[in-house]
Amino acid sequence: MSRPVQYNNHVKFAGIPEGHIGEGYMATNLEKVVSLARSNSIWPLPFATSCCGIEFMATMASHYDLARFGSERVGFSPRQCDLLMVMGTIAKKMGPVLRQVYLQMAEPRWVIAVGACASSGGIFDTYSVLQGIDQVIPVDVYVPGCPPRPEAILDGFMKIQELVNQEGLRRRHSPQYKDLLAGYGIQ
Repeated sequence: MSRPVQYNNHVKFAGIPEGHIGEGYMATNLEKVVSLARSNSIWPLPFATSCCGIEFMATMASHYDLARFGSERVGFSPRQCDLLMVMGTIAKKMGPVLRQVYLQMAEPRWVIAVGACASSGGIFDTYSVLQGIDQVIPVDVYVPGCPPRPEAILDGFMKIQELVNQEGLRRRHSPQYKDLLAGYGIQ
């Protein structure tokens, strides 16, 4: 005897973009289709240095499974990824390396600062620790915690998906975005 399948009503499925839908066709604009495709096929690049990296490993494991959000492929080459996930303590000597990794990523690219150390230096208020990665690269989403639970990392990832889905194709060419990058010394 089989049980009926119970669905979790809190899980969002990739919705159909607005448009005209008929028998066997759908018409919408290109920007909505590209945003939907981008938000559901993000390739993360983990930059993990300490305990937050262990929590990220738990997030990728079968119990939490980040792959169900369209991130099956975790890349370790910045040229093939579009989401930089910085997790853990970043020493000031690592700042230029982190910036170089960010610059090697193709546009559009997004950044998540995972944990207290990547967000604000955490408990390490010392001369050698960078007090937040937003001093060297722009950050889109901050995930709090020391270390954050896998649920918090998943929530931060879903915030990135929302941001990607709402972002227009031409936002990265806007004067505001260019001014943001110029503030970091990036052309």
